[in-house]
Amino acid sequence: MGFILALDQGTTGTTAALVDAKTFKFIDKVNQEYPQIYPKPGWVEHNLNDIWTSVESTVKKLLQKTNIPSSSIISIGITNQRETTCAFDRSGNPLANAIVWQDRRTSDFCLQNKSKEPMLRSKTGLPLDPYFSATKMRWLLKNSDAVKTAAKNKELFFGTIDTFLLFKLTGIHATEGSNASRTLLYNLHDLKWDDELLSFFEIPAETLPKVLPSFGNFGSTTSLSFLPDNIPVTGILGDQQSALFGQAGHSKGALKCTYGTGAFMLLNTGTTPVHSNNGLLTTIAYQDQKGNAHYALEGSCYIAGAAVQWMRDNLKLISSSPEIETLAKQIGSLEEMEHILFMPFFTGIGSPHWAADAKAAIIGMTRDTGAAHLARACLEGIALSINDLVNAMSADTKIKVSTMRVDGGASANDLLLELQATFGEMQVVRPKVIETTAYGAALAAGLGLGIVTFETIDKLWEEDRVFNSIESQVSYCKMKNALWQNSIKKLFL
Repeated sequence: MGFILALDQGTTGTTAALVDAKTFKFIDKVNQEYPQIYPKPGWVEHNLNDIWTSVESTVKKLLQKTNIPSSSIISIGITNQRETTCAFDRSGNPLANAIVWQDRRTSDFCLQNKSKEPMLRSKTGLPLDPYFSATKMRWLLKNSDAVKTAAKNKELFFGTIDTFLLFKLTGIHATEGSNASRTLLYNLHDLKWDDELLSFFEIPAETLPKVLPSFGNFGSTTSLSFLPDNIPVTGILGDQQSALFGQAGHSKGALKCTYGTGAFMLLNTGTTPVHSNNGLLTTIAYQDQKGNAHYALEGSCYIAGAAVQWMRDNLKLISSSPEIETLAKQIGSLEEMEHILFMPFFTGIGSPHWAADAKAAIIGMTRDTGAAHLARACLEGIALSINDLVNAMSADTKIKVSTMRVDGGASANDLLLELQATFGEMQVVRPKVIETTAYGAALAAGLGLGIVTFETIDKLWEEDRVFNSIESQVSYCKMKNALWQNSIKKLFL
């Protein structure tokens, strides 16, 4: 029957994956990192040509590795880092570096306009924060000569990464609901770009992509050097919604957390948007083939796996990310860890506190603090950040979270998942396929092509391992959580 090509364009790299279109078995993947650009403190950019090159390269390598001809690809699914903002012209040429979701350059604008937040939240489910795309688009229109000129000449196309990739693949300028709902420009209730929001951010409506259902025909490949013409793109989802989908989380009540560069927790709330009183975001999980929106509550930690990368690349305490687990396990007694906190707020705090100007900190060190202590504290800091999201979900829904499905690269770390289960006193379930973001894109493409159903997706999901709370460590974790909460209040709020 052929294969579905999933393009997972992430913050630090691009993954191309192949899924068998008949059995929906995950065949193989190829990942390639690309450069991160830091022009100033708090600024993060990507070169769009680097991203496109990484897509082309990973697809070529994957087909070569699997010995599968490109003519066997029957459909493409796209999933992407969300909020990262692209400006390109009608020929698909980048007009500026993409401004990455982590970038904080619009912090002052957000602080100066906090009075607008109730209106923004009511329409979009989002706070006014540099995280989201509209503030980045506005910045580009004010500060990039190439973007200004293109706008003046009606040559400017804005979009998130999915929009840029779709345009490069097919020549179509479009997106779908899960990505559109992350821009601060898309009305969650009317399901369209909102005129009042466009006016507030000074974004010309004609620069924005058309919003289509998440599953269906977005267009077909044309004039590519690495894929034949006429392969349809039939599914697009933002990365966190795609991971929820890959975890069979398409129904109300499903909960997942993805441990990537950051950590993102989504709870499917069905066809009714739930507005949070505890610092969570209301977002679109997907728009079905009829255009109906299915919503989610989302909690966002900007830094998760990136904290481990920092330990590897900046402190040189480990040479590869998986080594942090071995190093952290060298701690003989938890008494050694009682006062040490690693607060991984390198790019501010997202949910539930929303402190854009927060900075990372390691506190409670003494002369005997060593590499193993920092390694364990790093994993604890990731788990504590995510535990804050769990508590916010429980507070908003009035339901105690008892089970959470997890995925993403760092979910391969058993110690991290043991800590997560113990901090939250819950079950943490890891699936057999932890590449759920790419897998979700393939499932979305299968739905759009009409070769898979929601019922089939439920049957495809398989459990790998369940992590339970470690009873002997619960009191330690409660003490550590209290220290964490007090420290956040003193230092950042």
